[in-house]
Amino acid sequence: MSVFFLDNDFSNFFPDPRLSDSNGLVAVSRNLGNDRLIAAYRQGIFPWMKMKKPPHFWCWYSPDPRMVLYPERFRMSRSLKKAWVGNRFEIRTDQAFEEVMRACALAKRPGQESTWIESEMISEYGQLHQKGIAHSIEAYQEGKLVGGLYGLAIGKVFFGESMFHRKPEASKACMAKLVEIARIGGLNFIDCQVPSPFLGNLGAEEVERNEFLEQLGDACMDLSCFVDWSK
Repeated sequence: MSVFFLDNDFSNFFPDPRLSDSNGLVAVSRNLGNDRLIAAYRQGIFPWMKMKKPPHFWCWYSPDPRMVLYPERFRMSRSLKKAWVGNRFEIRTDQAFEEVMRACALAKRPGQESTWIESEMISEYGQLHQKGIAHSIEAYQEGKLVGGLYGLAIGKVFFGESMFHRKPEASKACMAKLVEIARIGGLNFIDCQVPSPFLGNLGAEEVERNEFLEQLGDACMDLSCFVDWSK
């Protein structure tokens, strides 16, 4: 497959994600852009790091299989349940969006030498946050941010982007809050992007891309998400 270059004059256009290469790479672009980001997620595509060599294009992916968490299948471990029931963390929403993104960028991850969360991405997602599309969930202890996650809410889907923790169970507690919000708000599922044992332990499961795209099409017919993020 030859890699498709995205033209800035047609920011909403993406090739069929089913035409990606074996790694899930769909296309590359010089820039991100709010309209392009929204269009990408609605088509099952997301930006994931820049090319290491010049011209350092952004790479857009649609992996197969996809990791998905259905709210009703969320599993709370004994340690997380203890932290949750004991109110170990104060959980807030949308109070420190940029701080959460920057903390995610600094988080050490196995097999990853550098972060894909660069300044351009922080700026673009920050704009989406101001528009009420991107959201963060944060865990605090004694007023200090110790964990969090962020992503986009479009239609009946939350597209999880990244999470971090500075205290055990902090990011899991944020995920538990996200699941609670998803259940109350009637979201169909939480897109977790790439399979991992961590997500699997929380109840997320691998879904073939074709099935994921079919579910996504139904869930994202409407751009607006009517979840109340203030609770």
